[in-house]
Amino acid sequence: MIPEVPIEDSFDLHSFRPEDVRDALADYLEAALEKGYREVRIIHGKGMGVRRAEVRRWLSSHPAIVNFYDAGPERGGSGATVVVLKATRPG
Repeated sequence: MIPEVPIEDSFDLHSFRPEDVRDALADYLEAALEKGYREVRIIHGKGMGVRRAEVRRWLSSHPAIVNFYDAGPERGGSGATVVVLKATRPG
């Protein structure tokens, strides 16, 4: 079962099991788009880079993603990815 989290401008994947990350991220991005966010930060951690690579591989094929890049040092550096979302039309 995937834990329910509030929809904010950042999403921390540390509390999710590896097999739940993709679904949790998909649900989060859908909710962030519905709330009108244009930019969000995905916190995946540094570690060995496995989760970061998986997240970015998935983001690269998502139709609502304009761009993504490492967060600045004050926002997590290579342990977080900033995601730029397409604008959604109101209503």
